[in-house]
Amino acid sequence: MIDIDISVEAGGWAPEATLHSIVNTAVTACLAELGLEGDSELSLLFTDDAHIQVLNREWRGKDKPTNVLSFPAFDTAPGDPLPPMLGDIAIAFETVESEASLEKKTFDHHLTHLIVHGQLHLLGYDHEDEEEAEEMEALERQILARLDIPDPYE
Repeated sequence: MIDIDISVEAGGWAPEATLHSIVNTAVTACLAELGLEGDSELSLLFTDDAHIQVLNREWRGKDKPTNVLSFPAFDTAPGDPLPPMLGDIAIAFETVESEASLEKKTFDHHLTHLIVHGQLHLLGYDHEDEEEAEEMEALERQILARLDIPDPYE
């Protein structure tokens, strides 16, 4: 059981009930694909480009908006058991909307992909080098396929 806390701070986001549904679907598919069970907590902040730019500058030293940021609560490596708290994911509305439009994806599919991407970061996956990126992208494809969402990297 994952206890999910959602906060809608800014942006043109759908109602919280809709966001909860999207988040629950993405989180459940991710955990099922990885074979992870147990109790944990996850927090998501749905915000805008202005606030995510501040977070990106403060935490990553990059003074620009981004689509998703992940803040793990524990130092977790791929394959580790589910930690008692996953951490926080922040997502920026305008960037998600723009990317979905440019890539000709539905907004909900792109948002689901970014939630999965952020959750994988919280579980210790990364894409700092080519090998890590290939592993993480393969997992994203498999998780999204469970949800009948087209390959986001095609």
